[in-house]
Amino acid sequence: MDVVATTKYVRISPQKVGSVIHLIRGLPAQQALDLMKFSPRKASRFIGRTVRSAMANAENNHEIEPSSLWVKEAMVGSGPALKRFQAKARGMAGPVLKRTSHIRIVLTDTEPR
Repeated sequence: MDVVATTKYVRISPQKVGSVIHLIRGLPAQQALDLMKFSPRKASRFIGRTVRSAMANAENNHEIEPSSLWVKEAMVGSGPALKRFQAKARGMAGPVLKRTSHIRIVLTDTEPR
C-alpha cells in the first residue's frame, strides 16, 4: 500500500531541494531519515520532516509498521515565487524571485525495484 505526504510552500528553491532529494529514492524509510538527519544541507530538514509525516500517516491511518516502509517516490515541484525588487545602479531596480517548493514523498510497504 502506498502512503503519501506532501509539504507545500517551503521557502527554498526546488533546485536546491532536488540536489538532496535524489539521495533517498529507493531507500528504507528509516535509513532515509538517518541520512537526512546527518546531511548538512538546509533542504534535508524539510525532506526529513516530510518523510516523518509519511511514516506517521502509514502508522496511524493504515496500521502499517514504520520499520517496513520504503521510499517509492521522492519528488519536488516548484511553488509560487515571491517577486521582489533590488536597487541597482542609476536608479533602476532588478527583479528578485524568492522561490518556493512543494515536496512529495510516497512510501510503500513492499521493496521498490
